[in-house]
Amino acid sequence: MPLTNFKKIILVAVEEGLSSLGDSPKQAIFFHLEVSFRITKEHIPANLTEFAEALEKIFGPGASYLEKLIVKRLYEKLGLEFEEAETWNFLDYVDNAKKHLSPKGDV
Repeated sequence: MPLTNFKKIILVAVEEGLSSLGDSPKQAIFFHLEVSFRITKEHIPANLTEFAEALEKIFGPGASYLEKLIVKRLYEKLGLEFEEAETWNFLDYVDNAKKHLSPKGDV
């Protein structure tokens, strides 16, 4: 899978995960990410570390709940089975998805 397709799927997963809070809160989060952290919605897939850090600053311990919602959507869209790993964070799950999709490293 080309990297651009993977990034598009990540963005859709982020949209859907944040939509679980409702449309107005989702829009408020995107606004806050852009204004406070300089992360536009379109640049989230290229800045996943910064995105995860911003969510943690905004939501504190509650960020992990949102991150798991996003990751579950991502895995669902990629046809992967989501299995919770106690020691993994958001980026670990995304990296794992990349590895399962691209054993040759083309993602």
